[in-house]
Amino acid sequence: MTSTGHRTGVPATPASAAPPGEPPSGTRWTLPELLPPLLVLLLGLVLLLPGLGLWFDELFTAEVARLPLGRILSAIVSGEGTTSYLAGVPPSYNAPYYLVVHLWMSLPGLGGDTSVRVLSLLATAGGLALITRAVGRLAGRPTGVLAGLVLACSPLVLEQAVEARSYGLAVLATGGTALGLVRWLQEPSRGLVLFGLAGAGMGLAHWYAVTVLVAFVVAGIVLRGRRALPLVLTGAAAALPTIGLVALNLLNGTGGRNAEHLHDTGGQLGGLAVRAWSGGENPLLYLTVGLAVLGGVRAAGLRVVGAAWVLVPLLLLTAAELVRPVYLPRYLLTGLMGLGVLAAAGALTVPRAARAPLAALLLACSLLVSQPLFERGPRERSDDVVRLLAEVHRPGEPIVAADQRSATGLDHYVRTLAPQLRPDVVLPPDDAPADAERVWLVRRLMDGAPEPTDDDEILAVGGFRQVAQTAFPGTKTDLVLQRWER
Repeated sequence: MTSTGHRTGVPATPASAAPPGEPPSGTRWTLPELLPPLLVLLLGLVLLLPGLGLWFDELFTAEVARLPLGRILSAIVSGEGTTSYLAGVPPSYNAPYYLVVHLWMSLPGLGGDTSVRVLSLLATAGGLALITRAVGRLAGRPTGVLAGLVLACSPLVLEQAVEARSYGLAVLATGGTALGLVRWLQEPSRGLVLFGLAGAGMGLAHWYAVTVLVAFVVAGIVLRGRRALPLVLTGAAAALPTIGLVALNLLNGTGGRNAEHLHDTGGQLGGLAVRAWSGGENPLLYLTVGLAVLGGVRAAGLRVVGAAWVLVPLLLLTAAELVRPVYLPRYLLTGLMGLGVLAAAGALTVPRAARAPLAALLLACSLLVSQPLFERGPRERSDDVVRLLAEVHRPGEPIVAADQRSATGLDHYVRTLAPQLRPDVVLPPDDAPADAERVWLVRRLMDGAPEPTDDDEILAVGGFRQVAQTAFPGTKTDLVLQRWER
């Protein structure tokens, strides 16, 4: 008679019962298991080497996290912005992330722009190590290592691994939750504490990651039936902090602030999400989906967990789209990682002679699609604007930020690169002094034209005319520096 463990696709024997000559999967780490985190660290460091300037979201992180802890907490609770020009952008979204970054930046020797990004990279590496371990315990060490390597090469993972945003922490928490689930499946007396703590961290790092927590609970129910009640209760408790954070944002009036960035896919969310994971390239798309289907059918030990990891978040978000738009590719990162895991598992279910070539093809395609990341220019060039101002500006000449994004970049880089400019910086809602003879105006371009503000009219009424303009194009934000004179 087949054992219950084999019927469910999870070994019934404890993790310590390894084949002769192989280290127990539940004990020490091996060098192959460290390859995925080492690879993502290497690739991430290459991406960070050019030292490109921060863009708006990252600038917001850096500017909020440097404030006193009490000021951050007050802004989170009240839903108020931390500066005049960010009055409508409170740090209530991803609030726990700003607290973590605040603690990170308070460490000796840290606090610079690169160190904020390094936090995300280190967290991503830790998350991939945990996912490698979890998948290895379910489906064997080769599958775990390949899954981790696939994630390390993913364009979506790599892009977010070097952003000063919360996705690195979400990946770390997802890895911890996956490992907690696997420990509980193999040894029911273990794993629940890790599952609960890391599961809470997932949602606090990014709300959408709660869908992956639900997926892991669903997998536990499918595999263990009524015996999954402790897991269900732990998962419910882990979701409570995120529910509380959502409630706080609704109560303080910031609940729908990011809605304009979300897209309605018209029911095509799943397809668009998979395309985003593959960088929009059809060869990787077809290869990944094909291998994931193969893994979902044939990957012993991983079928249920992998399929739930992929399908449950997509189904939940597709249902949520009936109420409001919810799609933004990076928001789906933690769920889409399940697709990479399942594709890696599928690559090792083919006949033995084809496994290595197919695994190499999957990794090569992922790296090839990720290659443009290593050639991309800066997303925003506020740092270059400030460097130019430091050269051409003369004391007493106002430097005016015309809009929110320009103000954030100008404020940050004047503080870090050219503090001598500070006395002449004018930030919204203040306008340029009427008694100046020359005014420097920093502004954002939208569709090739300056973002509409009242600065043009104010300066024209004051007798000014634009005499020069320098463009600073970026992949995310286009800025210009204008010189106005009487």
